[in-house]
Amino acid sequence: MKVTIDKNAGFCWGVVRTIAVAEESLKERPKVYCLGDIIHNTEEVARLKKLGLDTVTVNDFPNLKKGSTILIRAHGEPPETYKKALEYGLELIDATCPIVTRVQERVRKFVTQGYQIVIFGKKTHAEVVGINGVTGGTAIVVLNKEEALAAVDFKQPTVLFAQTTMDKQEFKDLAAALKEKLDTLIIGSMEETAVEYQAKDTICGQVSGRESKLRQFAAENDIIIFTAGRKSSNGKVLYNICKEVNERTYFAETKEEIDWSWFEGAETIGITGATSTPQWAMRQIKTLIDLKFGITDDQPEAESLTEAEEPEEIAAEIAAEAAQKREKEKVL
Repeated sequence: MKVTIDKNAGFCWGVVRTIAVAEESLKERPKVYCLGDIIHNTEEVARLKKLGLDTVTVNDFPNLKKGSTILIRAHGEPPETYKKALEYGLELIDATCPIVTRVQERVRKFVTQGYQIVIFGKKTHAEVVGINGVTGGTAIVVLNKEEALAAVDFKQPTVLFAQTTMDKQEFKDLAAALKEKLDTLIIGSMEETAVEYQAKDTICGQVSGRESKLRQFAAENDIIIFTAGRKSSNGKVLYNICKEVNERTYFAETKEEIDWSWFEGAETIGITGATSTPQWAMRQIKTLIDLKFGITDDQPEAESLTEAEEPEEIAAEIAAEAAQKREKEKVL
């Protein structure tokens, strides 16, 4: 029996960045508060909690001591959150994923130009809440093309955005359905002006770019163990991709959920996960399987983004950005 960890699985750069910022912040202070789970992975949340990272919501702001440190996770936050933090005298460390920030900037630009904003995503997802906040809560949030066709005013110039972790093909189908209903259609770059409709493919490349490699990995193994947090949106997308290719794909949030009946007759086992799945969690599962079946481990350690990037450099970059932001706020 051979057990292989997918070398393309594990933290995306945005998550690496956020985790690095959290860890560096906790070296300087005993307690940091994160707005929502830092990532949708229960084991990583538990690990960071031991270091001093507690999860809170905006509703907890009045109960926090003035000067407390608040970490904004990769998903981002609406403008109102920043205002409330300042109102209660809280220090903000902004670790919003650059991809999410870019989407917010694009949305803000089109709102000022009078466009109708449509977001393909989950209304309560933190990223969508942040993007919708940029529109003042006026965006139309839809989960499929049927909802979009029922809610969109086709007389208005419209821009379609996507939650970065949504299914890429579904986004394309939704965009195509909307195009058919528009009297005037021009698709161009973000810089173009006088545009009646623009479908901006803001699906995270870290998710969509993995699809072909993930399909190949799923096909190469008799069974697939997919590990991720149950709250992870991209985890659900990537798990379904595996399942399409390999019916013997099984989901386990933690190593304790492994069912040994899954392995009957299997010679090759592949372990993979979401962009919020830490490499150490996949290695734990591999070790458990190796011990169960007496396998000698001859697979070299997979180089993950967490190992390839330098957390200190990333954290320093964020700290510099945060300092510049605070100086601007003082001027304002």
